[in-house]
Amino acid sequence: MCYTASMEPEWVNQLYFGDNLDILRRYIPDESVDLIYLDPPFNSNASYNVLFRERNGTDSAAQIKAFDDFWHWDREAAATYDQLTTGPRSKAGDLTESLYRFLGPNDMMAYLTMMAVRLVELRRTLKRTGSIYLHCDPTASHYLRLVMDAVFGAECFRNEIIWKRTSAHGGARRCGAVHDVLLLYTKGPSYTWNQSYQEYRTDYVDLFFDQVDESGRRWKRTDLTGAGVSHGETGEPWRGIDVTAKGRHWVRPPAELEELDRQGRVHWPAKANGMPRLKQYPEDLPGVPLQDVWTDIRPIHNISRERLGYATQKPEALLYRIIQASSNEGDVVLDPFCGCGTTIAVAERLHRRWIGIDITHLAIALMKNRLHDTFDRELSPYRVIGEPEDLASARALAEENRYQFQYWALSLVNARPEGEPRKGADRGIDGNRYFRDDDSGKAKRCVIEVKSGKVQAPVIRALKGVLEREEAQVAALITLEEPTEPMRAEALQAGFYKPHALVEPVPRIQILTIAELLAGKKLELPAAHGDATFRRAPRRSKARRTQS
Repeated sequence: MCYTASMEPEWVNQLYFGDNLDILRRYIPDESVDLIYLDPPFNSNASYNVLFRERNGTDSAAQIKAFDDFWHWDREAAATYDQLTTGPRSKAGDLTESLYRFLGPNDMMAYLTMMAVRLVELRRTLKRTGSIYLHCDPTASHYLRLVMDAVFGAECFRNEIIWKRTSAHGGARRCGAVHDVLLLYTKGPSYTWNQSYQEYRTDYVDLFFDQVDESGRRWKRTDLTGAGVSHGETGEPWRGIDVTAKGRHWVRPPAELEELDRQGRVHWPAKANGMPRLKQYPEDLPGVPLQDVWTDIRPIHNISRERLGYATQKPEALLYRIIQASSNEGDVVLDPFCGCGTTIAVAERLHRRWIGIDITHLAIALMKNRLHDTFDRELSPYRVIGEPEDLASARALAEENRYQFQYWALSLVNARPEGEPRKGADRGIDGNRYFRDDDSGKAKRCVIEVKSGKVQAPVIRALKGVLEREEAQVAALITLEEPTEPMRAEALQAGFYKPHALVEPVPRIQILTIAELLAGKKLELPAAHGDATFRRAPRRSKARRTQS
């Protein structure tokens, strides 16, 4: 389904599962997006993990691989290279060809090739007044700037922003690497820019506000004139000073200058014929106009409530600044490498419309939990596109990638994966759901197994053994195929879990088919005191609207 990005009542925010190149080409129309932020991973031979928290707040031993660094020179990269460098000539193709001659067929070249073709599509989707922020580290930023120049035009480069992403640490025979790079480009010469400010640092105030008035307040001298002549009030002489003769104009009409002088806000120099200056105090402005070095946005520490466990998670304050500066309420914000959803969460908070894309069902599940935890009833309507919606598409996903099927199936019961899926024999646990059913504060456990193939009664007997071995309270089997009658009978023999008289009993072993879950059936848990499965995102209210 293809949505337009006009201000129509039927607009629904969009969360896509799939390869962003395919999603961009199939679903995102030309010139429909106001702001793009992307943080494509590149760190050769790295895996990007989700580290969950145990119920006591400590790190879990179970890290789940969300994705590999998939930028390797392979058949797909070579085919994309041919696509860029053959056919009609383009600057992006010419540059890609030159980079190949320099770098050769390696991981960096694969990354740049795959990024180039995606940036071409992203430029297509961007409105003429739109902006794009490409977030990267110094490993590839110099190459990516060349690619951005080729795709967007060097004349559309606006800033190379340096963000201090971590605190100081020692380097191995070099300076410590503490910064990331954000490359800001626009589609054209006219673009959205809302002036933002950074708070004054104490050393900045001490250095630049170098004068002190009678009350002890610090101030600095600033110009009362601007370049160029004016034929209105601001061009008239004031106090015998003809600024027009100097090729300048007053920044305020003479009447306002008189009022400033009456308030003691005009500094008159001691020397004759000296130009008066404005006494500017720190509180006259909300801060320093935004510069291209950002040291005032702290990284997310492990103890932060904002930390959800995603290795590449960026602080909300970073996206807040970007979205505030380069978009307005009602604008469309797109993140094609959505991860755990920081961009879309901040876009929602700031009353922007949004589109998020990610290639793993685990990320989609994390984003959905984050959105609902953060905004609750304030959350705008959204649709997930690319998830199975019926039994046929569920079967197709299982045949294409059973591990992605497993992540998706677990998301249907709001369960977290047990760990990284392994081929071959496992411990009979694919996921967990935690719940509280008393006042002890201790979370209880439901172990979950997911099966996409044929199932028989021995599966239930094995699940009984897992339930006892793990000392869990409940166990569940999620199956793509219909269970047999002996399976249902075997599950019933496990009896019921009933923690105390005030809670309704639930079957200790439950069987849920994908068809039933798609139809709305729920896992039965005595969660009288709430779910405790995922680390919850902090509840936030949306920002106050600034537009009617």
